[in-house]
Amino acid sequence: MKTELKAKFLQHILNKKNENEGFTLIELLVVIIIIGILSAIALPSFLNQANKAKQSESKTYIGSMNRAQQAFYLEKNAFASQADFGSLGLGIATQTTNYIYKIAGGGAGASIVTNQASTVVNLAPLKTYVGGVGVAVQSGTSEATTVAILCEADKARVNGGADGSDAITDPTSCPTNYTALK
Repeated sequence: MKTELKAKFLQHILNKKNENEGFTLIELLVVIIIIGILSAIALPSFLNQANKAKQSESKTYIGSMNRAQQAFYLEKNAFASQADFGSLGLGIATQTTNYIYKIAGGGAGASIVTNQASTVVNLAPLKTYVGGVGVAVQSGTSEATTVAILCEADKARVNGGADGSDAITDPTSCPTNYTALK
């Protein structure tokens, strides 16, 4: 009985190989349409994530510039100016692929300094950032200390957002068209 079953199974397999196998044109079209729909949904999300990754560079650099300004002030009793950019000891370039970094204000006698990140391309789909460090008096102890803030433009440059040249006038609040980041 077992040999009979084996023989029928082998005949079935041999007959199966002679049949035409493959996908029909309609099956292939359905698969291509599904892949196209999934791509159309995923592409905008992917591009948005790429822009966020580029913007994270600027957030990190401006935050580092703020901390370096605070340390510079503690050592020199003055904020660094654009001419002192290298003295901050950050080891970052003043221009990268996506952003140009500048210091507005600072120098001897300044009580506030603005660190700016503007996009290299004027109509880039990236937001600009400004950071500020200033001397403030603590209300509870009446001691002077440095306070820092990091601000993100509300819109990207391509959508009419700020160009990143705005100055911080109060180290506890952002300029118009910017939002403070935590």
